[in-house]
Amino acid sequence: MKSLWRLSIIAALLLAGCGPSAPVVSQAPSFLLVTSAPNPSPTPTPFQPIPWTPTAALLAPPIADSSSPADPPPLPTQTEVPTADPNFLINTVAPLPTLDPSFTNGQETINFLLIGSDKRSGTSFRTDTLIVAVLRPSEGQVSLISIPRDLWVFIPGWENNRINTAYQHGISTGYPGGGPGLLKDTILYNLGIRIDHTAMVDFDGFRKIVDTLGGVDVPVACPYTDWKLIDPSYNPENEKNWFLYTVNPGVVHMDGDLALWYARSRQKSSDFDRGRRQQEVLRAIFSQALRAGTLTRIPDLYNNLKDSVETDLGLGDLLQLALYAPKMTNADIRSYYIRPPYVTSWITSGGAYVLSPNQELLSQLLAEALSPSTRTVERQAVTIEVMNGTSIPGYDTLAATRLNYAGYETRLVPSDRQDYAYSVLIDKSAAQDRSVSDAILNVMGMLPGSLIPAPDPNSSAQYLLILGYDYQPCFRPEKLTE
Repeated sequence: MKSLWRLSIIAALLLAGCGPSAPVVSQAPSFLLVTSAPNPSPTPTPFQPIPWTPTAALLAPPIADSSSPADPPPLPTQTEVPTADPNFLINTVAPLPTLDPSFTNGQETINFLLIGSDKRSGTSFRTDTLIVAVLRPSEGQVSLISIPRDLWVFIPGWENNRINTAYQHGISTGYPGGGPGLLKDTILYNLGIRIDHTAMVDFDGFRKIVDTLGGVDVPVACPYTDWKLIDPSYNPENEKNWFLYTVNPGVVHMDGDLALWYARSRQKSSDFDRGRRQQEVLRAIFSQALRAGTLTRIPDLYNNLKDSVETDLGLGDLLQLALYAPKMTNADIRSYYIRPPYVTSWITSGGAYVLSPNQELLSQLLAEALSPSTRTVERQAVTIEVMNGTSIPGYDTLAATRLNYAGYETRLVPSDRQDYAYSVLIDKSAAQDRSVSDAILNVMGMLPGSLIPAPDPNSSAQYLLILGYDYQPCFRPEKLTE
């Protein structure tokens, strides 16, 4: 059981990734390109560089506090860095753990970094998608943490900069471990998260992966509109090759090009919303892989896709992972997003818009993501049947996905009719515990009066959720982990 959760999620991690947004085009009046700070002199830089000793070991690095806009604190001096695990040195490439049946090396968590880049042959690039998957094998829990590309951090051996510049700098300077080594050390220093394994994919690789799977069915909870290339082969620098495209709520089948657009676009939204959509696609790819029997095809897929993904995991690792994947569901995954109020927007002295961490709040978020959740265990013991009482396709899948984000196990059941005006939650449990039912209602955005007590000792599910035409599918997943 120890390897169950780590092994099952990494197959999905290697099947996803995305990069930066499309260029600004003149037809979009809402676009704003800022090249310099409107008032740079009184606008504080989040923090100042400090001397860096490459041999210093770090385990629980501090996070910059920006609670006082008038007086942002500097990074701590080197003497304030706590004593670290002597087995990890910043200037040393940490060896991969020896693969054994448990695949955990006795660690409480195994941490993966999913990287999406705009890498092109012969050019520099930035890692504009960063998702950390923190797996707790003993508890059977996974946390996905989306890191915004503009997070302002100290990059070891270099300077303060956006986190998405670390990988390329590690390559260009010959940092131990190259790009992955410096990015891993940057995350360790600034967020205190040890990264054990990495997987990076670029635009073309992502498209190929999704298309090889036959596309992916993404439960789109909220409508989304943004600029999209008419055809991926068209020149993105020509503004006439772009048009506004909308996906509406529902289960949307996406090929590689559409999935990439949905996961990377941000011109009419933000990096924070993009992080939500990236995790949405990642969860969908994982579900799709299980439903399609993809895991039994891992050797063939590995051979077909190994050139599309840069990772330190081999075929043997993935085959061992596949043994446990069918036992996992999306209800076992918790989603976290580094966004306001955990970060604050800043303008650097050079006029760059960046995100400075708010130490206390971000520390609390990361502590929750890195720790086992009693609430998750309690909710996983609750099974909710979901019935679509309307003629609107996909409502049941969208509601089930929403419940999965909150940690509940779900299963879809056929509808008896399609004329329910209002959504109701039927409590079939013997306990009739209002604290449990109220929590479910809160997740679904339903009022207490929507509950119908109906104990049923013969029911294999504790609750039945019937969706009516009043159901509003759009929700904020970050709220479901609070």
